[in-house]
Amino acid sequence: MSLTQELNNVATHIKSQIPAEALSTMGQAMAELIQSGIVDRSLKVGATVPDFTLPNAAGTPVQLSTLLAQGPVVISFYRGAWCPFCNLELHALQQALPEIQALGANLVAISPQTPDNSLTTIEKNSLTFEVLSDSGNTVARQFGIVFQLAESLRPIYANFGIDLPVFNGDTSFELPMPATYVIAPDGRVAYTFVDPDYTKRLEPAQVLEALRSLKA
Repeated sequence: MSLTQELNNVATHIKSQIPAEALSTMGQAMAELIQSGIVDRSLKVGATVPDFTLPNAAGTPVQLSTLLAQGPVVISFYRGAWCPFCNLELHALQQALPEIQALGANLVAISPQTPDNSLTTIEKNSLTFEVLSDSGNTVARQFGIVFQLAESLRPIYANFGIDLPVFNGDTSFELPMPATYVIAPDGRVAYTFVDPDYTKRLEPAQVLEALRSLKA
């Protein structure tokens, strides 16, 4: 089953469990995010990515330029361990990791979670690639993909048991849009996928295709 099919199945199941009023509120918030033009302001193919250093789940600093010195870098921005769609995507990327590495690339996942919660993500999904903590969404902001969770959604998330201030260690209620970037060794964006609809993710096969195009 493809990642897209898995995501659609989960989305259908979740929608069946959510009251109609909450679903309407969530749909309206997503429509407003799409209409905001945030995707148009995100980092595009050909742009140079500013170098950054972020801690991994063990607190060890990981620097983008160090990874780029080894080859291309695939960056997956995800919302957090609480997001079932993110977990599905990370699991799919883990399955594709041997092929990603065979093409000479490194894979990192980035979220605003604290390192402790990043460790939870690793353990939950049995990940063997770097999972980095972008406190305050500093790096995600450089990519132009940060938004603030709508006030109307916060009580809904709370009812789901999602406490963003606890997960992220701040009270900003800011999140990155799910996004995947393939960065060439020279620091340029070679491929990008950004979608305000958090139920949509890039298929790992497309990541591999982008890496093959770079290699060619």
